Amino acid sequence: MNNIAKSVLRSVKHGRAAWLRTSSAHSGKQRFHRMVLGIETSCDDTGAAVVDEAGCVLGEALHCQKEVHLQSGGIIPVVAQQLHRENIDRVVQEALCASGVSVAELAAVATTVKPGLALSLGVGLQYSRGLVSRHQKPFIPIHHMEAHALTIRLTHHLEFPFLVLLISGGHCLLAVAQGVSDFLLLGQSIDIAPGDMLDKVARRLSLRKHPECHSMAGGKAIEHLAQTGDQELLTFRLPMRQYRNCDFSFSGLQNVINNAIVQKEKEEGIEEGEILSCVKDVAAAVQHAVAVHIIQRTYRAMLFCIKNSILPSKNATLVVSGGVASNQYIRKVLQNLADANDFALLCPPPRLCTDNGVMIAWNGIERLRAGLGVLHSTAGVRYEPRAPLGIDISKRVEEDSIKVPKLKEIRWLAS
Repeated sequence: MNNIAKSVLRSVKHGRAAWLRTSSAHSGKQRFHRMVLGIETSCDDTGAAVVDEAGCVLGEALHCQKEVHLQSGGIIPVVAQQLHRENIDRVVQEALCASGVSVAELAAVATTVKPGLALSLGVGLQYSRGLVSRHQKPFIPIHHMEAHALTIRLTHHLEFPFLVLLISGGHCLLAVAQGVSDFLLLGQSIDIAPGDMLDKVARRLSLRKHPECHSMAGGKAIEHLAQTGDQELLTFRLPMRQYRNCDFSFSGLQNVINNAIVQKEKEEGIEEGEILSCVKDVAAAVQHAVAVHIIQRTYRAMLFCIKNSILPSKNATLVVSGGVASNQYIRKVLQNLADANDFALLCPPPRLCTDNGVMIAWNGIERLRAGLGVLHSTAGVRYEPRAPLGIDISKRVEEDSIKVPKLKEIRWLAS
């Protein structure tokens, strides 16, 4: 572990862990449903939860590493790994205790094994191997993005198929969920994820020095400042407009934004690291550009699915999940896009949009009911830092060359 990593890790040990405990009104009632323990360690949060077949969250716990990584300006994998190691047993025991369920009563243990940070995934898999071996329980390996996509079926009665947009700090993709483990991948980011880009832009703008944003994560700081900024004072050329597919490029957008920031700094005569006087306008323009890029690709996905009868022509559903789905401006423009195209828009509650044990446990329930991927031995199970979701039909989308109607810069979407 390098010196920076050690320093950050030491500093957090004097801080206070963030715990979230939730239990349903299940005490005193006899249980008739199978129950699954879900364990999540794909990135920087350690989560665990017990969920039953009826969709009741019996107990959950979460250890959040956000403050640690804010200090270092980004996630340091070895620090995340060490914090997972230190907290995973406590988090799991907390979830079990809140649920009133013993390991012996569980039908299975479900754990994220792909995709994610290799060092973080390894902690969850190693711990789960020991748990299922000691208690002779079935093991259900979980695809992190599948879990995000299916969380909506925990909170809403939704049948397959439906369109899924997953936007977070680590992922960005459009897919059609046709079944529990049956996905058609329409497009994804060819470089970085939107949440990652927003964090990097926030660092470039030195938003931690802003009096209103010193304790906020990058994306949240931009959303906060954008509320009182004028998005029309700056416009950014959006990437990939010439490509008629459903892929995204947030690295390309970040480069355009960084060039604009440099120009503004020259105009104001300030050095990098100082706060621009127009920082709120920049934040609003950045947020709008991200929203428009997402909307344009999502609009094409809608048209493609209807044209090819992958989704019903009326009353289709768009599900949006992931941390960036909590951004209210982006959610609003997606709602307007859905309304204009006769789609219902469904989003899990914000606390289930970010990484958590509940979605992993629920994915385990879905797989248990469908009899998919339930293992009685963990031999041969490996974590996979990179793992595609479903069948990639993005080339077919590009071949259809669907032109998205002009939306007048999509200003009407934010009205």
